[in-house]
Amino acid sequence: GINYGRIADNIPSPDEVVTLLRSAKIRNVRIYDADHSVLTAFSGTGFKLVIGLPNGFLKDMSSNASNAMSWVKDNVQKFMPGICGVAIGNEVLGGSDVELYGALLGAAKNIHSALNQLGLSDAVQVSTAHSQAPLLQFFWEAGSPFCLNAYPFLDYMNDPASIDINYALFQKTKGIFDPKTELHYDNMLDAQIDAAYAALEDAGFDKMEVIVTETGWASKGDGNEAAATPENARTYNFNLRKRLAKKKGTPRRPKNIVKAYIFAIFNENLKPGPTSERNFGLFKPDGSISYDVGYKGLKSSSADSVVMSLKVNMYFPFNLFASHYFPYRQYLELLVLNAVFAHLH
Repeated sequence: GINYGRIADNIPSPDEVVTLLRSAKIRNVRIYDADHSVLTAFSGTGFKLVIGLPNGFLKDMSSNASNAMSWVKDNVQKFMPGICGVAIGNEVLGGSDVELYGALLGAAKNIHSALNQLGLSDAVQVSTAHSQAPLLQFFWEAGSPFCLNAYPFLDYMNDPASIDINYALFQKTKGIFDPKTELHYDNMLDAQIDAAYAALEDAGFDKMEVIVTETGWASKGDGNEAAATPENARTYNFNLRKRLAKKKGTPRRPKNIVKAYIFAIFNENLKPGPTSERNFGLFKPDGSISYDVGYKGLKSSSADSVVMSLKVNMYFPFNLFASHYFPYRQYLELLVLNAVFAHLH
């Protein structure tokens, strides 16, 4: 499974992306809108898509159940069985339009109600990466997972003097011992997941599953982003695949198999912000691989000569939901999450 961002003017057409992902044996895809050119290209192909309800629709969907029903018919029912999830909103909390905050829950409820009326709620999950208390309660009742966008890359970049890069890259390291729980962590991603589980437990949502809806490593960055290199990106994503292939849980939740959704298919040359933002892609615009983590591209590249021996069938779940990545978003989300949990009781 993989995130399909399209903030670029040099990436392949949706039809070509279908061919690329088939070649790479990736079957689960998440997009950030409901663009019909993309949905049509993937329709009937066997892929499973998570689509997004953009922020511009939130107020209308929240206040008008009839319009929510029309949206679901046009963008979900029409393309079934290829749609498996709807992500509500994108980067709303912390944004400038505070009216959208209140619209999130109403939009989620109306979209979920429309799916239910059409008999699609079992096949199509509704969720969001936003963590308002009422949203958490609603998704808890609906059986949706908690969505975590986890980037060890960002944590490391924020404090490289204190964090062992090997810990962030799943490389051999002494790890970290948590004296409070007496649990040992040999990689940062597991620790991030368990931090979310701990917060959910404290808030009373102890049975809610945590799913990593975005994770990845930039292959290029600015002068102050020295860790953003092809070597580190390859190491992180290659080791991530190995870790997920074990189908095991975290130290805190050993029976909950870690599920993750990688960011992203392509480098996106029109994204604003630091250089790293435009360089999370596993593939180049021409369809060749950016670096070898075991996927096959449409074209050969210099990266193809770097042979890595992993031969596994990777599992990335399709019922995953998240908002799009922007600089230091993880820290903003954690601040929001902590604030929400602090006021739940």
